[in-house]
Amino acid sequence: MAQKVHMSRDLVKAQWTNANVDVIVQYKQRPTQTQHRRVANFGGRFKKQLGLINAGSYSVPAGNLEALAADPDVAFVAPDRKVHMLLDNTAAAVKVAAAWNSGLDGSGIGVAVIDSGISEHGDLQGPNGSRIVFRDNFVGTDANDRFGHGEHVAGILAGNGGDSKCTICSRSFVGIAPNVNLIDLRVLDENGEGSDSAVIAAIEEAIQLRDQFNIRVINLSVGRPVFESYKTDPLCQAVEAAWQAGIVVVVAAGNDGRNNLANNNGYGTISSPGNDPYVITVGAMKSMGTHDRSDDLIASYSSKGPTQIDHVVKPDILAPGNRVVSLLSPDGSLQSLYPENAVPLNYYEWTWKAQSSRSYFTLSGTSMAAPVVSGAVALLLQAHPGLTPDQVKARLMRTAYKTLPTVSIAYDLLTGQSFKSEYDIFTVGAGYLDIQAALADKTRFWGTARSPLAVHVDPGSGHQGGALLVCDSGSICGHGWNWSSTLQSIWGDQSIWGDQSIWGDQSIWGDQSIWGDQSIWGDQSIWGDLDSLNNVAINGEQ
Repeated sequence: MAQKVHMSRDLVKAQWTNANVDVIVQYKQRPTQTQHRRVANFGGRFKKQLGLINAGSYSVPAGNLEALAADPDVAFVAPDRKVHMLLDNTAAAVKVAAAWNSGLDGSGIGVAVIDSGISEHGDLQGPNGSRIVFRDNFVGTDANDRFGHGEHVAGILAGNGGDSKCTICSRSFVGIAPNVNLIDLRVLDENGEGSDSAVIAAIEEAIQLRDQFNIRVINLSVGRPVFESYKTDPLCQAVEAAWQAGIVVVVAAGNDGRNNLANNNGYGTISSPGNDPYVITVGAMKSMGTHDRSDDLIASYSSKGPTQIDHVVKPDILAPGNRVVSLLSPDGSLQSLYPENAVPLNYYEWTWKAQSSRSYFTLSGTSMAAPVVSGAVALLLQAHPGLTPDQVKARLMRTAYKTLPTVSIAYDLLTGQSFKSEYDIFTVGAGYLDIQAALADKTRFWGTARSPLAVHVDPGSGHQGGALLVCDSGSICGHGWNWSSTLQSIWGDQSIWGDQSIWGDQSIWGDQSIWGDQSIWGDQSIWGDLDSLNNVAINGEQ
């Protein structure tokens, strides 16, 4: 009987080339020199130990991959894939003023920002100097942000608005948790690119530093497509390890909600590691330029569930992510790549000066929504330090704002295209982040808060939309808990799934992948295909 080979399916084609391939080899136990020597016997070269997931990263001749995967000590072999960088109105929309008025600002909480780095900025200073308490880089020569993405993320999460508080300032750009401590772990280079192994190493370091810096939150506004089950995906294994270590992991959902390559109207486009059922996966809303959340709409580019392969119900929650003003990195390249996203001084100062601000910049995407939730988690943990990651996730989802439209239309002014969004479970999850409600909630939660699975059933079975939610037996959902009685149509036994095209195409439910034969995203970011979106995730929607 032939031995089963445990190898990612996107490595199969690579075997027919003569090139070396960078891979992550997960072992059944923590690898030692014995395992490293075996890889060397196949012509491989050891690069890095990834003890967090009992793995190592190697460069191996493609033709020897199958033999390596057949090693009885090997659990799974996957490519070392590339990953990419997936406030005034924002703060008002999520009701953060209630936290600030109660004296909550994230003090004492450490948040690890795993991104393109963070440069020193006036808005990231505290009474005792910089609030970046630790820095490390897993790509490049230092932890400064040479791209601009991580800096922007850090400002949404932790900016104190220092550079927009002046005698002639008309508005201030304050982050959600303006006094948290930041742990800057750079994994993306000056082009916004990195690798699975770098992200995994950064997550491992965050776990190691947890007690020293009270790291309670990891923000991952990075990602890549899903290629295998979360049960074997190295990125997902790493975020689960952090979750089990007591760290809340917040992940951007991705920006492929307009991707209709599989005729699914953007469904099934959640990125990894946002497909993991433990983490909090965040989709993006549009604040519509107002403080009032009642007019807010889903961003049409926000990726939708269910997840590829496992069909996990995602995203978990929504937060503002469109046209967000946050910090401008002095060393970043984004401002030269996208000069139209510059913030004019007269946007926040009483001045006739039209030149661009040297402190702030505008970006859009689920990358910008994730740090809003990370900031909310920091505030919640400051108020209730005993909460577990599962209790935090459950509380945020239960108290999310549920009064949302049933459908909305977004228009691309450059192409004349329109994009229809239905506010079903795979688009909005449990609803829109509400920090005030989360802080006020006193409900006791037990068990895990693993996101449920969506099972495709015969529409004739009586289940609306031809689907059924399946909850893990140890989860809150599995014990009969609904996140809110106002969303019975979403979190009950039956669900209104929106457009039926999600069920009509087997690319989500069968063996086909919406990503086709792509092994990486190339030079595209978590913002999605910028050409087909007409830079929508850079410039935002109207």
